[in-house]
Amino acid sequence: MDDLAHRYAAWKAPQEDCTTLLWPAGGQLLAEARENNQRLAAADAVRIQNAPLPLLRQSLRRFLGVDADDQLLVATGHQTELHHPGVWAKNVLIDAAARKAGGIAAHFAVDTDAPKHLVLKFPGYVEPFTDDPAAAGPDWSGLVAPPTPTHLHRLIEGSAAAAQGLGFEPILPQFLSVVRRQTLEAEHLPKLLASSLHEVDWDLGLRYTMLLASPVWQSEPFLAFAHHILAHADRYAADYNASLKAYRERNGIRTPGRPMPDLARKDERCETPFWRDDLTRGRRVRLWVERSGDGWALAAGDDRFALDPNADAHDAAGRLLAWLRRHNLRVAPRALTLTTSLRLLAADQFVHGIGGGQYDQVADDIVARFFRLDPPKFGVTTATVYWPPAAGRTRTSVPKMLQHGHRLKHSLLGRRKRELVAAIDAAPRRSADRQALFQQMHAELDAAIARNAELQALEQAVRDASARLVEERALFDRELFYAVQPRERLERVIEAYRGAL
Repeated sequence: MDDLAHRYAAWKAPQEDCTTLLWPAGGQLLAEARENNQRLAAADAVRIQNAPLPLLRQSLRRFLGVDADDQLLVATGHQTELHHPGVWAKNVLIDAAARKAGGIAAHFAVDTDAPKHLVLKFPGYVEPFTDDPAAAGPDWSGLVAPPTPTHLHRLIEGSAAAAQGLGFEPILPQFLSVVRRQTLEAEHLPKLLASSLHEVDWDLGLRYTMLLASPVWQSEPFLAFAHHILAHADRYAADYNASLKAYRERNGIRTPGRPMPDLARKDERCETPFWRDDLTRGRRVRLWVERSGDGWALAAGDDRFALDPNADAHDAAGRLLAWLRRHNLRVAPRALTLTTSLRLLAADQFVHGIGGGQYDQVADDIVARFFRLDPPKFGVTTATVYWPPAAGRTRTSVPKMLQHGHRLKHSLLGRRKRELVAAIDAAPRRSADRQALFQQMHAELDAAIARNAELQALEQAVRDASARLVEERALFDRELFYAVQPRERLERVIEAYRGAL
């Protein structure tokens, strides 16, 4: 197994408009997908709840619609939200890669994470996407309702009025039209967003399957995976924490909670990398197991579920599912465990954004320690697509202007300043002479500044630039919803990825 730290790069989002980051390069990304497929299909020695990893992979991939073991599944995932272009770019890449490889592309819409980015905004317009009060802070996005017809009408009318006179036509009206039709069938916001975004992307020519994540967490392969970790909670926590420690040391991070907290041990209890979702109350807590004889158990009131590390995967998953259903509970993976499960059990190439790629360096280390497996390689991508009026504009750089002003200001007195500084240094500390020389130097400097037309013009330019920065925060915002872009700019990004593959 190679040194994992050498696999990665220092990823940075591109600054230029309509440009992309793709790592690794297109040909290598496809080659690594094939390599991952072959290695994971041959990893019979890796046992998850006493079942060979390839058997669990085959089961989940059939559940997801992958009919052949050698058919490549290129996947990504994200919270169900109004995606900005950097997130949307992951869908563009999985489409391009699957096309090139003759495989299947899939986006896992994570409806079991807390909702974010549910405000529809662009310069001159801001409105919450849904008027459900629950959107202010639910434990997971599946608890949020779609916008009411009245609110949706306000979004359609208000955004159209704000977009008049822009000089370009965003695809936002098309998206909102799809949303209006899809609200008739969507019981919660994630399903509405996932299906609406998928339809808009399909019209743009992207071909991928949109899958809500929550049904995957009810599948037998995932529950066998979860049972295996829970049954070995103490060993998993030790490997998880060791991987976090190594990542922090490698990156000079001294804050214990970054990039995420360690798993805790308290008396006869151990924290696990899952959420315990109470589907009756709509509340979630971190999932803990407690000691039960020589092993671990889950508890719901007085009802204990013993986690047997020697159980057959099929039996363990079935018994765990029955116990969870009895109490109307769900085991949902937290961040690292979510992507680890999809990368091990389903995908041949998983595509991250920059943040996900950084965090999954920890996941790679966990896979190597706990599962004794050289982790499958992943890809990273993002794109920068600014608000169209920013195209061709150069961003204002006040720091550069201030640096130039500082150098100019302190060169005005030339040799005279060096003489005054030498005299100040020679004068006794805290003496009246030293204070007088200091005041004299600044008086001469102020007078020189007042006479210097270039410096006066520069100071005015700094004031003007500071005012422009307020406008530019909106123009150069990378996190505006991608549907506020015109179709042709999005098509430029699509063609760039297809060309790169």
